[in-house]
Amino acid sequence: LEAMKAGMFLRKVKSRTWKRQRHYKLQEDCKTIAYKSSWAINSYSTFSISDVEAVRAGHQSEALLSVADEFPADRCFTLVFRGRRGNLDLVAESTKEAQAWIQGIGALMENMENMDESTKLDQWISDWFSKADLNKDGRINFKEAKKLLKMMNVDMNEEHASSLFKMADKSKSETLEDQEFVEFYKMLTERAEVLDLFQDYSSDGQSLSQCDLEEFLREEQLEGEGSYEHALQLIDRYEPSDTARMNYMMSVDGFLMYLTSPEGSIFNPERQDLFQDMSQPLAHYYISSSHNTYLMEDQLKGPSSVEAYIQALKRGCRCVEVDCWNGSNGEPVVYHGHTLTSKILLKDVITTIANYAFKASEYPLIVSIENHCSIEQQEVMARYFRDILGDMLLTNTADSSELPSPEALKRKILLKGKKFENESENPTGEVSDEDEAAEMNKDSPVTESPPTNGKVPELSDLIFCKSVHFHSFEHSRTSAKPNEMSSFSESKARKYSKEAGSDFVLHNTRQLTRVYPSGMRTDSSNYCPVDMWNMGCQIVALNFQTAGMEMDLNDGLFTQNGCSGYILKPEILCKRERLFNPENPEKRDDYHPLLFYVKVISGQQLPKVKQKAWFIVDPLVRVEIFGVPLDQAKQETKHIDNNGFNPLWNETLQFTIHTPELALVRFVVEDYDKASRNDFIGQYTIPFTSIQPGRNPHPSISLHFLYFLI
Repeated sequence: LEAMKAGMFLRKVKSRTWKRQRHYKLQEDCKTIAYKSSWAINSYSTFSISDVEAVRAGHQSEALLSVADEFPADRCFTLVFRGRRGNLDLVAESTKEAQAWIQGIGALMENMENMDESTKLDQWISDWFSKADLNKDGRINFKEAKKLLKMMNVDMNEEHASSLFKMADKSKSETLEDQEFVEFYKMLTERAEVLDLFQDYSSDGQSLSQCDLEEFLREEQLEGEGSYEHALQLIDRYEPSDTARMNYMMSVDGFLMYLTSPEGSIFNPERQDLFQDMSQPLAHYYISSSHNTYLMEDQLKGPSSVEAYIQALKRGCRCVEVDCWNGSNGEPVVYHGHTLTSKILLKDVITTIANYAFKASEYPLIVSIENHCSIEQQEVMARYFRDILGDMLLTNTADSSELPSPEALKRKILLKGKKFENESENPTGEVSDEDEAAEMNKDSPVTESPPTNGKVPELSDLIFCKSVHFHSFEHSRTSAKPNEMSSFSESKARKYSKEAGSDFVLHNTRQLTRVYPSGMRTDSSNYCPVDMWNMGCQIVALNFQTAGMEMDLNDGLFTQNGCSGYILKPEILCKRERLFNPENPEKRDDYHPLLFYVKVISGQQLPKVKQKAWFIVDPLVRVEIFGVPLDQAKQETKHIDNNGFNPLWNETLQFTIHTPELALVRFVVEDYDKASRNDFIGQYTIPFTSIQPGRNPHPSISLHFLYFLI
C-alpha cells in the first residue's frame, strides 16, 4: 500500500500499437486511485476501489495477449470494473511493482467488502466532508456547505440551510469540524416518514426494544415464526451505538440502516437462494441466453472479444453463441460473418468458456454453434472443443422420451448445432432459421472465402442439441426427438404466438425453443423477452451488451433462484393436459386475479444525471407491469421539483394482476423534463412472485400491498 501511495508509472494498453504511460497512485483515503498522463501537470482523474470488481493477473485480455511477446505475464494485470465500464489493462515496470498493485487492490477490495453498515456510513460521510472541504483545512464554512448541498443533489432554501448549519456549529466558529459535520449530515438526512414509522412502534418514542422491533417485523413486514430472534440479529447487525446494542435496543439511525439495507429489500429472501426443483426436464426451465455473445457493441463494425463471454457468464448466462468461420493459417475464427466486426480465435473463445463456464452457476451451459467452416477447419473445431473442454463436454444424446434435468447435467457443457445421425441425412438440408438468415447475407460488400459444406463426423458427434428447421407444431408433436431444437426470429415467434398461442405453449412443454433478435437490429438493440416467456420459450437470446428495459427484465427474472440462470417455468406452461393461452388468461381453470397496491413513499441521495454544479433533478417514479397482454400497465407519481436528495411522494398506485406467475414489476426513477424526454436515473425489476408484501391496510380484501423506499 505504501508503494501504491508513492505512485508508479504503469503502461495502459489498448492494443498492440496503443501503449501509453500513466502515473497511478493510491490516495491517502485508501479508497481512491488517481491517475494522469505522463505529460499532464496536475490534472489527475480518479476512480474508486469500490468500482473494481476483480483483478486479473497475467495475459487475461485480448490487449495483453497481443503484447505477450513484449511484456511477460508476471508484469501484466487487468482491472475489471463493475457495470458497463471497460476494463483497464496495465503493465508494470517490474514483477515486484505488478504484485504490489495486484495484492494491494485485492486487499483493499476485501476490506471494503467486510465493512459493516455503520463503517460504510462513516466512510460515506467522510467522503462528502473531503469534497466540501475545498481548502483542506479540516473544516468547512457555509459557502463550502452550500456547494456541498449542490453536489448532494439538493436545492435547499438558503435560510433553512443556514439555520441547520448554525445548529450544527456548536463551537460557534462559523465553520464545521468533522463531528459537527456529522450532526449537520444527520439533520440534512433526517427522514420524517421513517421517524413517524419508528415512533409508531417505539414504546418510549426514543428507541425500539427487541419486542418493539419484533412487532414491526410481524405487523409491517409480515414475518412469521422466528421474528423475535430475527429482531435481535438486526439490532446486532445495524445498530451503530454500542450502548444501544448491548441493551438490545435499536435507534432511529439503526432502523434507517436496516430499512435501506438488502435485508429491508422487497425481494423475498426465501427466493434469492436456490429454491426451485431442478430435477425436471430442461424444457421446463427459462434459460438465461445471449445472442452473438462475442460482440461488445453493434452487429456491423464493433469489436469481438472474449471479454464479452466473460461478462455474460459472470452474469449467470447459460446459453452463449459462437459463430465459426474459416480463419487464416488453418485457425477457425469467431465473428459476425459478412460484416466488419473484428475476429477472435475460436481456441481463445473455447478456453475462456472452459475457464468461466461454472463460476456463477453450476448448472449446464449450452454453447450454440453457427458453423460456416470448411471440412478442414471443422476438424480443428472438433479437436478444440474436445481437448479444451475435456470431461465438461457432454456428448451422449438422451435416449429417453424427454431431456435430462439441470440437476443431472451439473457442470456439463452442451453443444447445440447441426448434427448428422445417419448416412442418408443431408448435412445442408436441415438447418435452423438463423443459419438460413446468415447464409442470405452473401450480398455483403465484405468478401469471404465460402465455406465448404460437408459432413464432419468428429464435430457432429459432439453435438447434444440438434438444430432443426421448424415445419409445424403438428410435425413437431408427432416426429420431434427430445434433443431437437428450432430457432425462431423474434418476428416469427411473435407470429406463432398470435396465430397459435396454445400450440406454441404445448410445443414448449416438450421441446427447447430458441428466439433471437431480428437481423434488422444492427445497433444490437433488443426485443421484449416477456412476449416469448409468456409462450414458454426457454432460450430467449438477447444482446447482453446493450443496456435498457429488455435486459432489465432479463436480469430481473434471473435474479431469483440463486442467480443460477435457470428458472422453473410456471406450472401453467409445463402441463401438457391443460392448455394455457396468454392472450386469454381469464379462461384458465384456476383464474384468480390479484389487486396490487404500491405505496411509493420517498427516496434519498438519487444520483445526478448531468454533472453540472447547478443541476438538480426533478424525480418521479413509474411502476411498470410486464406479463400477459392483459397485465401490461404503467402508472407514475408526480415529479418533485429540485430535490434528488430526499424527495417525498407518498402516493399509492393500484394494479390488477391476472397472471401473477408470469408478471414482472419494474420500478423506474426518472428526471422529469417538460420540454423533452425524461432522463433515466435508475431502475429495479423483480418477479411479482418474489415480492415481499407489506401490511394490508384493507384486510377484508385479498391483495398484495408494497411499501417502497428508494
